Amino acid sequence: MDVRAVKAAADEALEHCRSGKGPIILEMLTYRYRGHSMSDPAKYRSKEEVQKMRSEQDPIEQVKARLIEKGWASEDDLKAIDKDVRDIVADSADFAQADPEPDASELYTDILL
Repeated sequence: MDVRAVKAAADEALEHCRSGKGPIILEMLTYRYRGHSMSDPAKYRSKEEVQKMRSEQDPIEQVKARLIEKGWASEDDLKAIDKDVRDIVADSADFAQADPEPDASELYTDILL
């Protein structure tokens, strides 16, 4: 769960594809902090395991630490960004909830097979 490794692999894959060498598949190894669904209590991992992964390998926390360490952002800067993102997500969720359901005739509009 290394952001810089993902960026490097994505850059290489993009160059590969753009140079006409064909498609490429990137396999991303990640860690789910929660269960598969609301009905999944995630009893197959201990809280300690999840917390250890969060504290040691969480890519967002790694990037935050690097930004602060390099002096590229302060803790206050990152808190402001986090608040802005949360506001955008909340506004988007509100918009989606308030938006009327499309007419049934629109179900297959712009669907490409």
